[in-house]
Amino acid sequence: MLVAAAALAFAAPADARKLRRHAHTPVALQLPASVTRALKRADVPLSSISVVVERIGDPTPLVALNAQTPMLPASTMKLVTTYAGLSVLGPDYRWRTSAYADGNLDPDGTLHGNLYIQGTGDPKLVPEELIDLVDKIRRAGITAIDGELVLDKRFFDPSTRDLPPFDDDAEAPYNVGPDPLLYAFKSLSFTLTPSPDGNVAIDVIPALAQLQIDNSLRASAGPCVGVDAALTPSVTPHRNGTVDALFSGDYPLRCGPRTINLAVLDHTAFFAGGFLALWRSAGGTFNGTTHEGPVPVGARLLAVHRGPVLTDIVRDINKFSNNVMARNLFLTIGAVVNKPPATPAKSRAVIERFLHTQALDMPELALENGSGLSREEHISAKSLADLLQHANASPVAQAFVASLPVAGVDGTMRNRLRSEPVFGNAHIKTGTLNDVRAIAGYVAADNGQSYVVVSFINDRHAAAARAAHDALLEWVYRGLR
Repeated sequence: MLVAAAALAFAAPADARKLRRHAHTPVALQLPASVTRALKRADVPLSSISVVVERIGDPTPLVALNAQTPMLPASTMKLVTTYAGLSVLGPDYRWRTSAYADGNLDPDGTLHGNLYIQGTGDPKLVPEELIDLVDKIRRAGITAIDGELVLDKRFFDPSTRDLPPFDDDAEAPYNVGPDPLLYAFKSLSFTLTPSPDGNVAIDVIPALAQLQIDNSLRASAGPCVGVDAALTPSVTPHRNGTVDALFSGDYPLRCGPRTINLAVLDHTAFFAGGFLALWRSAGGTFNGTTHEGPVPVGARLLAVHRGPVLTDIVRDINKFSNNVMARNLFLTIGAVVNKPPATPAKSRAVIERFLHTQALDMPELALENGSGLSREEHISAKSLADLLQHANASPVAQAFVASLPVAGVDGTMRNRLRSEPVFGNAHIKTGTLNDVRAIAGYVAADNGQSYVVVSFINDRHAAAARAAHDALLEWVYRGLR
């Protein structure tokens, strides 16, 4: 059974909308034996973990271990970005992607001029969304473009692009950086399906106009081993703008269908390829070149695509811990409030100012990109607990709380605690980096109380200590008994 937070904020014992500033000091509780045993099994000392547990509506900790220590939060930092985004931009905020044209339009639908696409950082400009812009351009009477495709990406400062990847896996989708014209998370999904006739079908999403697949795979007999080489294509861009993806080797039938996700090309080439694939599939023609540039004064507006509301974006960010969406939201906050072009400094200033207005001063807070995919971002467990208390008592509580993964049910918590009593009764954001494990969110306990729970583990053995966090959530669900 899901906790009521999916529809309403967690209720405080006395008043669901006011935090008790001068609550009595409770008897401090120690971590239960189930947690300390799990930490000991993982060889994680108490000095490497920080924990805060509070009743909803009462920011006085019931449990506080290393509560003020700045820690690496991993993806739980997304809670800061998404709460600030919902509060500053509003739950109904929608990104706009616009099309402009110059030149003359013939009666036959040929545009003798350039088509301009202007982006504002829509985090979810996937094929199902971008086709709306294509259709609107077609409804404006354009069927052929006798000019160039020009991408206006001034909404984000150039310094925010082409950043080095977080780690050595440069083609991993989680390493994709932000962009004003982010398309389909700048990642390709290749699905390989072997058949008994010896062929291996390859499907790719999204379609890119310049992508050519060279399929030299052979379906083979035998056990499903050594499939990694067949799954990973050799991607080669050419000077003429085309891109080859070569698949070769044996693919065992017993492996069945497999999907691999790869981040390829730069943002400009990826967006242009995706847009032109949709344009041509809709019957449009284009034989020109693509480049970046501003929409000129005097260009006429053809069409505007409005993306999903921020409430839906925040749900995707927190449920599935989407780093690139979080980074686009982080930059959007700065651009909207402090005017474009967006920079991390502008966004940090807006978020820190917002937190200050909420009496959430966090001297230890360090924001780099707002996603937690960073070794430079820090926050304390107490500061994040304070934010969770305020978010739960805020006008955006419903959207914020409902965006968190539910234990054993969905998002990054779907496979955790499925056979435990806390199943369905905790909304928990998770965080994972090498040497970092984190949880933060809300638990509706079996005693009728609701609690804020935050814990960070920063240790070289953190990966082995997930059981300690699960045990902590189970203990809180049992009413700290």
